[in-house]
Amino acid sequence: MHFSSYLDSKRGEIKELIKELSKSFSYVSVLATDVKASLVNANRRTSSMSEGSASECGFVVKLNNGRGFYEYSTDDISGDKATLAQKIANSVAISQSLCDDQITANDIADEPLVQSFERPCDFDNYSPKQLIAFCEDIKDQLLAKDENIVNAICGLNYFTISKLFISKNKELDQFYSWINATAMVVYRNGEKMVMAREGSYSNLMSEALAELPKLLDKLVHKANRLSHAKPIVPGVYDCITDPSITGLIAHEAFGHGVEMDQFVKDRALAKQYVGKYVASPICNMHDGAAAAFSTASYFFDDDGVLAQDTQIIKDGILVNGISDLTSASELGTAPTGNGRRQSYKRKAYSRMTNTFFEAGTDKLEDMIASIKHGYMLFETDNGMEDPKNWQIQCTAQYGIEIVDGKLTDNYVAPVVMSGYVPDLLKSISMISDQFKVIGSGSCGKGYKEWVRVSDGGPALKVKVKLA
Repeated sequence: MHFSSYLDSKRGEIKELIKELSKSFSYVSVLATDVKASLVNANRRTSSMSEGSASECGFVVKLNNGRGFYEYSTDDISGDKATLAQKIANSVAISQSLCDDQITANDIADEPLVQSFERPCDFDNYSPKQLIAFCEDIKDQLLAKDENIVNAICGLNYFTISKLFISKNKELDQFYSWINATAMVVYRNGEKMVMAREGSYSNLMSEALAELPKLLDKLVHKANRLSHAKPIVPGVYDCITDPSITGLIAHEAFGHGVEMDQFVKDRALAKQYVGKYVASPICNMHDGAAAAFSTASYFFDDDGVLAQDTQIIKDGILVNGISDLTSASELGTAPTGNGRRQSYKRKAYSRMTNTFFEAGTDKLEDMIASIKHGYMLFETDNGMEDPKNWQIQCTAQYGIEIVDGKLTDNYVAPVVMSGYVPDLLKSISMISDQFKVIGSGSCGKGYKEWVRVSDGGPALKVKVKLA
């Protein structure tokens, strides 16, 4: 599979439209998107294949007239370009009083660049029949492993993304793919029912399908232990976080809080702490589509800014935020390649991509051995933060009790971690030399504007409130 032939055929028309709009606007760009997404599922009773909800095809025009940015989306740019340009201009002719700050074309980085980017994709090697058969086989294997499994589910969520960005000086296109393969069981222990999952992911179908069958025994064992899990006794504990929970902390603690569109609106306390200690001196944190390779790794963002690796925390000091073109222009900073939109129909915002702490130098076994009584926390469930007040709440699927420096067989679930962000980050006393990026998630801006993200990192030793 390769870059969209449909988008390729629209290059000339996009340039014509930009030429017409440039008569009235100082900056004009067009982002064209063609996403093909598919879902394959099998459970105890049914199998199915369907188009994924992420599928889309359309265009978004971004404009600046020296007073502010405007966006216009459409699924069709055919026809007379002068007529379409006038229609777009009329649609953004709002009261100038809504634009308090001037952002002129001179403030907008639009350096000359023409480049194509493509990542290998092997999706064409697999027929729908093969993918359904794979899911059914995983489901059957799981059901055969334990009579307490009420249902077993295998799902493949995969997509290809083609994007074309054109402005006065730029012409960029990119093509890449991703697959999340998931196995899940519903497990019964008497009257108690629990769910457990495992997953594999890659830009290559072959890699994801090869990895998932290796995780089935681990999945069934985990489901069995979760069915015996007890509630945790609330309190403040020394904890070890697995890469998934470490990533959740990074994502919620200093992910949303450093999205710089929140700086513009004075909705993030982090704005006041740039250049100050906000974490333990052993902490280093990054974000960027080029910072790691995962589901959020693209070549350029939806503003046509090349992917970057932005260091957010350096040796415990907050040094940078992450920005889209609009927020960077308003703040007078360089955009970091974090301009992302849920679809061509939605506004671009400053959004996280791959967000993680750097690996440290400690051995995981030494970290566990250092705890007299506490828990090791596993698997992100959900999280939320208040960027204005720096409160955080993260939920782990489960924890395993640590007694006298050793992991026990005592599971607790679920586990909610909460507190004040700097207190949590400053409590980090050890960071493992192991590192893993978790590449299967998505994130909303508040309760909407969903985009694909990854997180992860090393294991952390922290002191935190659990309930």
